[in-house]
Amino acid sequence: MQEIRLFSGEMIPLERHKVRIVQKLELLPVEDRLRRLQEAHNNLYLLKNRDIFLDMLTDSGVNAMSDKQLAAMMDADDAYAGSETFFQLEEKVQDLFGMEHFLPAHQGRGCEKVLADLLIKPGDLVPMNYHFTTTRAHIVRCGGEVLELLCEGGEICTSDEPFKGNMNTTALRSLLESTQRNIPFVRMEAGANLIGGQPFSLANLQETAAICREHGVLLVLDASLLQDNLYFIKSREEACSGLSIREITRAIADCCDIIYFSARKFGFAKGGGIALRDIALANPLQELIVLNEGFLTYGGISVREMAAITVGLEESMDETIISQGPEFIRFMVDELVRLGVPVITPAGGLGCHLNAKEFVPHIAADEYPAAALASALFIAGGIRGMERGTLSEDRNADGSEKFASMELLRLAVPRRVFTLSQIKYCIDRVHWLWQNRELIQGLKFTREPKILRFFTGELAAVSDWQEKLAARFRSDFGDSL
Repeated sequence: MQEIRLFSGEMIPLERHKVRIVQKLELLPVEDRLRRLQEAHNNLYLLKNRDIFLDMLTDSGVNAMSDKQLAAMMDADDAYAGSETFFQLEEKVQDLFGMEHFLPAHQGRGCEKVLADLLIKPGDLVPMNYHFTTTRAHIVRCGGEVLELLCEGGEICTSDEPFKGNMNTTALRSLLESTQRNIPFVRMEAGANLIGGQPFSLANLQETAAICREHGVLLVLDASLLQDNLYFIKSREEACSGLSIREITRAIADCCDIIYFSARKFGFAKGGGIALRDIALANPLQELIVLNEGFLTYGGISVREMAAITVGLEESMDETIISQGPEFIRFMVDELVRLGVPVITPAGGLGCHLNAKEFVPHIAADEYPAAALASALFIAGGIRGMERGTLSEDRNADGSEKFASMELLRLAVPRRVFTLSQIKYCIDRVHWLWQNRELIQGLKFTREPKILRFFTGELAAVSDWQEKLAARFRSDFGDSL
């Protein structure tokens, strides 16, 4: 790995790009932040972007594009059918993954839907290293059930284990040898999102693939966060230290029967797609793509975005490009650990994850600690993060809460977007909040959708704690924003 050391000896993440286009940000006074949060019913998804200073909700579709991507967009072949731009993207996917067939979709969620429609039948069981919200929703919608077989220690918040996203291969083998239920496929997620963007190792994926092939079961990879996982394999897995990012990518693809991804993450642009080997699967998937997404040579993606994805996938093979996000996240995690703030360690991909169970242990699980912490951070700094805990779960069939094993506030670090000074600002506001954590209390639903409630649900504070937090901020910071 390339390292840049300052003369002082300090090691800081250094941007490997220069800024050519900027977008103006506004930091509202704390009283305005409180008012806008309450107008959005304490759901940070419902905030207007103009009210946000640092948007750390997600890395999906908000990554900065390169000059080469922008140039490619201007040269796209804008045709409904038979676009040359599609064939360039198809060729790039074939080159990287070694899979003959490629089907475009508008984003990863579109891939999940058509795969579930084709492969999942009522009563089916789908083992995976860890679920993602929309993935599980589509499997359950089709009558299936998700079974998480995460490696031992994967849900331990503070750890030195470098690959907490590994599959428990012992449990997988035992399941495949003993179950009478139909298992249409085993799913692996590169960079398990809901446990802190934690990666799997290449060795673990290879072992998982061998077990699947032994039992004649498909192995499906969600590669949306693949570029972070590639970085961690290269930097943490000794056996892979001498391999290039491109070689690791092909080794991962060789393990899998189907790979799908959101290019909003992997590819730095808006779109997605499915790569696969078997024409017997490709043919019925083509019909579902045409029905749900669009024609086979655009699949719901703007052709210009498709051109940007082609360049972005190639840029994802450049170690200096894919390292910046994880390095910024590691810097953020290390600084917060130094300040005593509870975070997920080791640093994963996608973002820095605050451990809300330890940050606000006085908030009951049914008052959504991570969501309350997200609201508090917006008041403290105009920073929008994403709750990844009980609020992100759907209720049990009997209406009771399904309490998440981990309560996390994810502070995503979109690729090539933030400067180090902005990261330091976020660290400072989290630190202030940690010092004033006793003021934070819970939230309750005032309007609760039945499916994926965290997207559009409305909540209210259980007391006037938000007003008290804003008043404390004004007392500590005076006229400063």
